[in-house]
Amino acid sequence: MDRRKATVTAATAGAMAGVVGLALLALPGGAGAAPTLPSVAAEDLVQSVLTTTPPALGGTVEVTNNLGLPAIPGAPQVATGNSKLRVWTDGAGKSRASVPDGQNEKTIVQDGTTVWSWDSAERKVTKSSVDAKTLEQKKAEFDKDKKVQPTDPASAARELVSLVRQQSDLSVDGTAEVAGRPAYELVLTPKPNERTLLRGVRVAVDAEKRIPLRVTVLTNGTDAPALQVGFSQLNVGPQDANLFKFTPPAGATVEERKLDDKVKEHKAPTPAELDKARKEAEKAFQVVGEGWDTTIVGKLPEQALKQAPKPAEGSRGQRGGNAAGNPLDLVKQLGKEVNGSWGSGWVIETKVGTALVTSDGRFAVGAVPQQVLTEAIGQVK
Repeated sequence: MDRRKATVTAATAGAMAGVVGLALLALPGGAGAAPTLPSVAAEDLVQSVLTTTPPALGGTVEVTNNLGLPAIPGAPQVATGNSKLRVWTDGAGKSRASVPDGQNEKTIVQDGTTVWSWDSAERKVTKSSVDAKTLEQKKAEFDKDKKVQPTDPASAARELVSLVRQQSDLSVDGTAEVAGRPAYELVLTPKPNERTLLRGVRVAVDAEKRIPLRVTVLTNGTDAPALQVGFSQLNVGPQDANLFKFTPPAGATVEERKLDDKVKEHKAPTPAELDKARKEAEKAFQVVGEGWDTTIVGKLPEQALKQAPKPAEGSRGQRGGNAAGNPLDLVKQLGKEVNGSWGSGWVIETKVGTALVTSDGRFAVGAVPQQVLTEAIGQVK
């Protein structure tokens, strides 16, 4: 199995998170007259999205979510509708993000040596410190080993965009004004032979700084975005230095975590360790196809399929509470029963993807219609 493709595709379940990873840089402002800009090649915009380092900035990010994800009993939901967060960065490693949660707020501040996490609802602060010199040393060690693949969300997103680009038709569909800034509209559309539920991805790229300002995921059969992430307000330039400082509020509980020792002990894996990890990954899943209709197939661990004790009557484990026991019980609640030459099981469909799980624990998932999954599921041994 192509290790690079496997690494990228393993992030598909968080592919949207990968896009959002790009998008602590991104979302839509109000409509306005399309600005007049010099012409630019689509490939140049792609390279900008993949390589440009964000400058110092601050702004409001809006997320419009219409993914059609099924409700999971007893589990936190990815909210359908609109949500907002505020983000700031000094362009040199310090950052701040603030997420409203009803009347409360969650804040994360990275001041260069310490990560502060504040939950106003619980009046709790988590302080995680790490020696900056140690981080740089370990990063250099990993960079020397070209076999080590990036694992942070932004890097995974860049790899995913790069991979999908080869199976995409690229175009620049005019210009737009996003959060008061002129931008080019880069469009990636699946090539005709790609079997996918996605109609395309649009990325509004800032004309001056070449950073993503808005990311829109479109599906077939509708013009309404399945997901849109981007700036509604943006200020590019130096930010108030006090934003990247944090002092625990009076009366807050502070939990301190030391990361230095763990980082110092962490060594770059040897070729033998990498080979072992690759073989274990191949046992866990396989990658079928490439590009937009890439499918991940595999088999649930036998241990996970063993029935756990059922909760007592009226407990949270009943339908509508926490899903306990065999994970197939949860699949039965969310999916519809199907069968074919591949066996029997359940299919779960959303606007952006489909999952197929068989009664014997095999699974296939991708941003594809059910037929593609039934073809791929036969490759699971």
